[in-house]
Amino acid sequence: MATKRKWPSLILSATLFAGLLAACSGGNDGKGASSPSASPSASGSSSSPESASPSPEKLEPLTLTYYSEDVNPNWANMQDDLGKAITEKTGISIKAEFAVGDAEQKSALIAASGDYPDLIMAKTSISKFVDAGAVLDLTDLIEQHAPNIKKLFEGQMNRLKYSKTDQAIYVIPSYDGIGQQYFEAGGGMQLQHRVVKELGYPKIRTVQDFENAIKAYLAKHPKDENGNPNVGLSLIAEDWRMYIGVTNPAFLSTGGSDDGEYYVDIDTHEVTYHFRRPIEKEYFRWLNHMNAEGLLDKESFVQKYDQYKAKIATGRVLGLIDQKWDFDDGQKALKAEGKMDQAYGHYPVTLSEEYKHTAFWPTGFTGGSGIAISVDNPDPVRTIKFLDYLASDEGQVLVNWGIEGKHYKMENGKRVIPADIAERRLNDGINFQKESGLGNYNLLSAHYGDGVKDPSGNYYTQRFPEQLISDYSDVEKEVLSAYGATIWKDLFPKEDEFKLKPWGALWNIPIPSESDLVVLEEKLKNITWKRIPEAILAKPEQFDALWDKYMQEIEAAGVEKAEQLRQELLNERLALWGS
Repeated sequence: MATKRKWPSLILSATLFAGLLAACSGGNDGKGASSPSASPSASGSSSSPESASPSPEKLEPLTLTYYSEDVNPNWANMQDDLGKAITEKTGISIKAEFAVGDAEQKSALIAASGDYPDLIMAKTSISKFVDAGAVLDLTDLIEQHAPNIKKLFEGQMNRLKYSKTDQAIYVIPSYDGIGQQYFEAGGGMQLQHRVVKELGYPKIRTVQDFENAIKAYLAKHPKDENGNPNVGLSLIAEDWRMYIGVTNPAFLSTGGSDDGEYYVDIDTHEVTYHFRRPIEKEYFRWLNHMNAEGLLDKESFVQKYDQYKAKIATGRVLGLIDQKWDFDDGQKALKAEGKMDQAYGHYPVTLSEEYKHTAFWPTGFTGGSGIAISVDNPDPVRTIKFLDYLASDEGQVLVNWGIEGKHYKMENGKRVIPADIAERRLNDGINFQKESGLGNYNLLSAHYGDGVKDPSGNYYTQRFPEQLISDYSDVEKEVLSAYGATIWKDLFPKEDEFKLKPWGALWNIPIPSESDLVVLEEKLKNITWKRIPEAILAKPEQFDALWDKYMQEIEAAGVEKAEQLRQELLNERLALWGS
């Protein structure tokens, strides 16, 4: 899914955390420090999957510093319900630092500093830390002290290896859930429920359908109840969110899967910088048209993320092209005010009906992105046991469901969310997350995916169809019913309509720091982030000339060399994974 991409999102996400990014790269001179004998430890014997509770010896207080490229505005310094429970169970607390602005730049600075946090949440930049010798090879630690993590990754350990030439394990993958089935459609294009209701639930399948709905509603309601102008379509383009809100939708709506800034042909495995696909030019031409028609928010390319969420929270924005984890804080504010009809539905909008929206294109287990233990960590053994506890059945239920009797109860052997908690989740989601901690700890360790059941027969996570439906407002259920669906995923093409990608995702293959690709892709990004907004905001008669200029500039900047180097990384991944 596209939501796995850069945040997740993390956004992650969100999500996950409200937004997402992290880091990784090449050989590590400090591998030997990963040996349990090389690090002091007050730990007791390792826990088993059946008996996951840490031993009393582990309860001696230990604070670990933690850096994450994934931003979490709802982090409460482990003073939430789950944080307190985790600390009580393990004796470990976490002092967190989250990236602000350009996360990859922040990660590069930390990697170069020689002074590392104890835990590093790495997504796309792990190579920076590996090349700096900043992170441990976790192979022996997992083998000797992490039975639950071993159990989770059984049959997948090959995908945890860093590269064909360096087969160390530097990261415990946490962005991918083992056995993951995606039920929640958090992407696509979004329309407020009131828009489709008033228009009699029109077909929302192509960008023309999406545009027509916005245009028709604005013609009837140019202003809100307070006399403020309603906004047709608002985009978010600040920093890395340019990917999520502006550039990724170009391939998602034209038949391409999420491989970062590249398109990979599923049959030939040929790599192309995705903006060079002629069909994507037509997607951006449509955005140019939306701007010319006055349907695109004039602040799309200048607004800050907080301003974007605040604008959504006013209820004036009719349409979005984003991921739920990225805009959900604004939507939660609407729900808290009872404005359920101004929340958003998710539609599989593509450029034309010849394309399938690729939100649910399966990647298999990708690995690569997750939690690393640094060489400065004071107790790697105790830390891996902490991460192993979070990956245990007990830890997974705690992280995903909360505390029994407080956040859920057992009825006839099933975990059930009480009505008052369900109401708070729906109507006061931000404050509930801050107080409960639910959603704050999912990325800290390996975990099972949505749709996987634990030994009791209950799902590990709360994202399964029945629970999703119970979380919907009456308005949302009404809209879904009108479209013949029970959950938003019902509207999207299913996983079995696509071929499984044997390389996982190209974006999460680490790039060695010394590779020319590092400089090449930075140049390409800078050109793209300048020229795409310019083309969208230009007069329609100027669009083709500007696009031609963009293509010439990326060719001069070495796009073909970048494609070649990415092709080599893809081929190595296929060889490493035995495909």
